[in-house]
Amino acid sequence: MTVQVGSASQNKPAMILVSNNINTMKKLKILSLSLISASFLCQITIGKTTPTLNSANSSVSLELGNATGGNKGMILPWVTSEIAVDRAGSVAGTLIFDTAPGVQKVKYKTSNEWIDLSAGARSPLKTITAEKYNELPAARAMIGGDLNTDKTPGVLILAAADKAMILPRVSSVAEIIKPSAGMIVYVTGSENGLGPNAKQMAVFNGREWTFWTKN
Repeated sequence: MTVQVGSASQNKPAMILVSNNINTMKKLKILSLSLISASFLCQITIGKTTPTLNSANSSVSLELGNATGGNKGMILPWVTSEIAVDRAGSVAGTLIFDTAPGVQKVKYKTSNEWIDLSAGARSPLKTITAEKYNELPAARAMIGGDLNTDKTPGVLILAAADKAMILPRVSSVAEIIKPSAGMIVYVTGSENGLGPNAKQMAVFNGREWTFWTKN
């Protein structure tokens, strides 16, 4: 799969990385080093083709996909358990897919607890386990900060205090042909019996989608 990363704040060509199922951590390390070489204040877009590679506005740190929608989502890091993440020094705002036996859930960390974003979804029919490879400490990418001074734990850290991430957008989760455990998207159309244009976040635990929206 080819991943295209473009900078909206600099006149630099987009970086092209080729990702395979083999040597995934090596690819993450390459991505990390690529981002280090760019400005830490840049805005990044991935998979966006229209109207340009530029982000939606100045408040965006990372934008995934087009505003018109698509058929892909973002997969969160698979971890052995939330406890293991806490031991590593988890911080508020962390998103994970917890593969602990009997759990298999997407979770979000607040200042003092983990919130189950897969609430109500049935467990996957097949147990999903995190890879047993040792993590490379250098496999960290940061946008809007400085890796030399900011030691926030995580694979991808969005450090800008005045910018946020835009999730991949789809008109319906049905557009995603083969969703993977730990996937997260923003649904722009009708879903979950809430009528047209419900506007909601959805996460996939390997078996079912869970939807989050403001009632």
